[in-house]
Amino acid sequence: MAGTSTSAEAPLPVGEVSRLIGGWIDRLGAVWVEGQITQLSRRPGAGVVFLTLRDPSYDISVSVTCFRQVFDQVADVVSEGARVVVHAKPEWYAPRGQLSLRAAEIRPVGIGELLARLEQLKRTLGAEGLFALDRKKPLPFLPQLVGLVTGRASAAERDVLENARRRWPAVRFEVRNVAVQGVHAVPQVVQAVKELDELPEVDVIVVARGGGSVEDLLPFSDEQLVRAVAACRTPVVSAIGHEPDAPLLDLVADLRASTPTDAAKKVVPDVGEELDKVAALRDRALRTVRGLLDREERGLAAALARPSMERPHRMVDDREAEVDALVERSRRMLGHLLDRAESELSHTRARVLSLSPAATLERGYAVLQREDGAVVRSAGDVEEGTRLRARVAEGEFAVRVDGDGA
Repeated sequence: MAGTSTSAEAPLPVGEVSRLIGGWIDRLGAVWVEGQITQLSRRPGAGVVFLTLRDPSYDISVSVTCFRQVFDQVADVVSEGARVVVHAKPEWYAPRGQLSLRAAEIRPVGIGELLARLEQLKRTLGAEGLFALDRKKPLPFLPQLVGLVTGRASAAERDVLENARRRWPAVRFEVRNVAVQGVHAVPQVVQAVKELDELPEVDVIVVARGGGSVEDLLPFSDEQLVRAVAACRTPVVSAIGHEPDAPLLDLVADLRASTPTDAAKKVVPDVGEELDKVAALRDRALRTVRGLLDREERGLAAALARPSMERPHRMVDDREAEVDALVERSRRMLGHLLDRAESELSHTRARVLSLSPAATLERGYAVLQREDGAVVRSAGDVEEGTRLRARVAEGEFAVRVDGDGA
């Protein structure tokens, strides 16, 4: 059709368009296609079997037809819900403008092959860090609103709701009922998880299912679901009731619960247990406070029993007496020192007076001095007629040296 020239004035008829599309599709070769059978029509006596093959991760399906002998080769192991690989050639049914696949071979996908693919996907996602522990978000202690993704009127829904409300009656739920197996499971679960994650009042999301076979649990290992859960800002709890095989949802979720009942126990605290803890903490706090008060009371009583507290002025009185005694002792010592010093001074003064020139003059001696004040010490120091001054105890007078005296 790319080389066909058209315009509003020269349009192509519908039949021509359909014929051109059919010619283009006829040039396509055969392809291998994998999907899940959602509808299977085997009319008695009909030579053609009609199938609907659906992508389990996306809401996309395609019609498949095959001759009865092609389907009879796998009829015993293939039914609705089975995963198959089909070798088919695209066909265009011009009268209805419908695309379908004409299958020449159908192969069922075995459990071993599915598990091998899951293991490869697990390694790929793990290498990207989607299962790392440091990505796990802690659950709130007491969620006010719990998002629940589960099957409608299922045992898993009943187990989560009843056990959670039995543990904490005030807890509220935002429930999204979805298909938990089959071709519609993945898109519905992904959509429900995204819706709950966008609600700011939802504190935690629980994805619950009551166990099942490996094939039934395949939607919970789908890559699209794993990436959607990894992108959630809200903590997600995986509550798929199973034990032997762990779907990839368990690895990417922030917490894994073994069953829906276990999820209720891990998400919501038990009001009775919490009240017991509060009572125990209150009793412990009361005992601690009482112990502190008793210890302080004993310490206060011991302090008040001390003599310094019973007679607080006694210490001052004792110190006052000690100060008075020290002052009196100081005075006595100072008096003794002064008396001794005075006695020593008197003796020294007497010695000084006894050795002074004045005392010598008192005994009748005189001191002769020249006119220049020099003391005459020898008779040979003066000549006859020399005028001297004689100093005695009561004054002084002039004298002259005569010859006889010399």
